[in-house]
Formats: sequence, C-alpha cells, structure tokens
Amino acid sequence: MKKNLSVFVLLLSFFLSTSIFAQKTEEIKVWGNCGMCKKTIETAALKAGAKTASWSEETKMLTVAYKPKKTDAKAIQEAVAASGYDTQDVTAPNEVYSKLHGCCQYDRKPAQEVAKNDIKKECCGMENCDHKMDCCKEEKCEKDKSCCKDGKCEKGKSCCTK
Repeated sequence: MKKNLSVFVLLLSFFLSTSIFAQKTEEIKVWGNCGMCKKTIETAALKAGAKTASWSEETKMLTVAYKPKKTDAKAIQEAVAASGYDTQDVTAPNEVYSKLHGCCQYDRKPAQEVAKNDIKKECCGMENCDHKMDCCKEEKCEKDKSCCKDGKCEKGKSCCTK
C-alpha cells in the first residue's frame, strides 16, 4: 500500500510539473496611459489566447502567460495592436488608434515611422517585403504561395529580396 501511494504521488508530481512547464510567460512593451487602456490591452491579450494578462501603467509592460500550442507572443501583440495600442513589435493602425478615448491616446513614435509601420512590414515574417511581391495579397501572405519557412525567407523565392 505504501509503495502504491509513493508511485501515485510520483506520477501526480510528474503530470503537474509537465502542465506547469507547458505554459510560457513573456513581457511585452505596450504603450498606453490609463485604467481604460489597461482593461482594453489585457482583454485583447486574453482574447488572443493568453491564460493571464497584466499590464502596468507605470512600466508599460504587459506580462502574459500562454500555452505555446494555442498562441504565441506575435499573435498576442497583433491582437493588442488591433485594439489600438502599439507594442514593441507591432504598430496599431492609425484609424484604430484615432478612435481611442482622448485619455488613451499616448505619445506615439514619430509620425513618419508610424506611417511606415501602418503597412505591415512582413510577408510570412519577413521585414523586407514591400507587399507588391507575389506572396502578398492585401498585406497578408497567401498560403498557397508561401515564401518563407519557419519565419525565415527561403533563398531564391521570388517574393523575398535582400
């Protein structure tokens, strides 16, 4: 009986530890100002698949925990940007940002840089895509014309230039 209990405790510990390690935690810089920003930013992160999301007004850091099989930091940042808030890697569209409440409109990157970033800089994760290439249609990579593999451009494909 004692041996069975020990085996049970060992197996239980193993299952609990694997479920804990299956979750990833990251910090993402997100611009915003107030409590309304906090609510919108955290809600967007949760809708994008984060298990937990906490944004700090002071540090402008969003701490998220998520399961990598369900989402990733890029998807979370895209959802936050779609709600009007610039992140460290994704700029919110001007038309969404301009609809934020007055107190939520934060100091953005210089206008020239924001305008440049309004058009996604990526085609399958590549920064050098100009959206006139074969793999892009409406600022998104066409799945049937995939030019990139694992976020890296496959050399020689017509959609990628260096």
